[in-house]
Amino acid sequence: MKYDYDVIVIGSGPAGFSCAMQSTKFDKKVLIVEASTYSLGGSWISKGTVPSKALRAAAKLIQSFNKQFGDEKGRKPYERFRMEDIMEYKKPILESKNKQVKDDIIKNEVETARGWGKILDANTVEVIDNLNHKKTFTTKNILISTGSSPSLPKNFNIDHTKILDYTSIMELTHIPRRLVIIGSGVISMEFATIFSALGTRVVILSDLPGILPFLDKEIKQYLINIIKSRNIQVFNNTTVSKIATNDLRTCEEVYFKTEGDSRVQVVETDHVLYVGGKKPNTSGIGLETIGIKTNKEGFINVDKFYRTAVPNIYAAGDVIGQPSLASVSFLQGRITSTQMFGNLSADSITVDKDIPFGIYSIPEISGIGLTEEMATELGIDVTVGRAYYETLTRADINHDTEGLLKLVFRTDNLQLLGVHILGEHATDLVHLGQSVMAHNGTIKYFIERVLNYPTYGEAYKIAAFNGLNRVHKTGVKYKNVLGLGE
Repeated sequence: MKYDYDVIVIGSGPAGFSCAMQSTKFDKKVLIVEASTYSLGGSWISKGTVPSKALRAAAKLIQSFNKQFGDEKGRKPYERFRMEDIMEYKKPILESKNKQVKDDIIKNEVETARGWGKILDANTVEVIDNLNHKKTFTTKNILISTGSSPSLPKNFNIDHTKILDYTSIMELTHIPRRLVIIGSGVISMEFATIFSALGTRVVILSDLPGILPFLDKEIKQYLINIIKSRNIQVFNNTTVSKIATNDLRTCEEVYFKTEGDSRVQVVETDHVLYVGGKKPNTSGIGLETIGIKTNKEGFINVDKFYRTAVPNIYAAGDVIGQPSLASVSFLQGRITSTQMFGNLSADSITVDKDIPFGIYSIPEISGIGLTEEMATELGIDVTVGRAYYETLTRADINHDTEGLLKLVFRTDNLQLLGVHILGEHATDLVHLGQSVMAHNGTIKYFIERVLNYPTYGEAYKIAAFNGLNRVHKTGVKYKNVLGLGE
């Protein structure tokens, strides 16, 4: 049977975009169905990753300026800067990324259809535009990459004016003096530190016993010390019962309890940011009619090659759940294309078992591999090496001396098992450790290589020497481990 397309991609976010681009390299005919009438690239460009990181960059710039030069009148950033001006910072960035995606799509002769995509059967997709006009297209393969949306709270409503989610907070017209963040994850910490840098008084209401439980314990404690120094209040094990407007005091009142305490506490704020996770965008796209299975949270079930229960229909990106990272979604989309058209062996391209995470807080946090605690629980004899940013010349120059790079490695053969970083450029620095780990390398790599000076990368060498000194106390043993003999 002859089809209109070799693959129809529903959604143009990281997974959909990379699948489309890879498929053109196999000389396949591709159609992208995109619900947005004005942009391509999904929420990655329009609402999520790129806009929030642009806001972070602007906040970091303001924080650095204040730290170095202060303000002669002692004003807070929210008294000196307009949110409108800060948001202008992101405009050319978003326009540039949108243009880049559009140019790539045009250059690679990928066709697009604007509207809502609905799967009618295993080889047919219906597209309904904003005027309710319908068109149907046939295809050999389908990729569902419709992404996710902010999940909704149970005890209050998000009005996108006073009570916000992680998309509507990007539309604020002013810097709030006070902000309550309900949530305990990565996005909560990013926005907490960003608005704190802008002078906002921030309170975090976490439903967990502590913040970011997956972090290395030492890195997490360093982070806790930083947020305390910035007067960011954190309440753990909380349950929010309601949010009410106090017209007399012109504020929002957030009512909550903490575990083990029957008292209801109230905190006043100008705005509330609710960050309660994500829900998949699967409603109305035809999953039920064609037998595609989802888990209890609604995310699409796939195998390790991202195939759904229907063999020629794939799913990738946020719509399949964790880890919900743009970086992983790009690779997932490419893998789906190679499975459709590459005639490659089943395990030729896969997502690594160890992938780095990046938290774009101020300062950044990143890591890969085993934490010290995880290694100990697995019964592995490990040693750690540390490099504090205050010892880095480059950090001194840039006035970014808050930070720690920590290496976790086997005591017996020095094999690198984990890298954990808190500090500026952490999300870039982690990749050097990732490369060494991917080749089963040891910390000797950092000791034996010349690294540019002054750089943040110097932290690897300092941490490696620090760790080595912990393992070998005598000169003879030190020579042995470096391969220098007696």
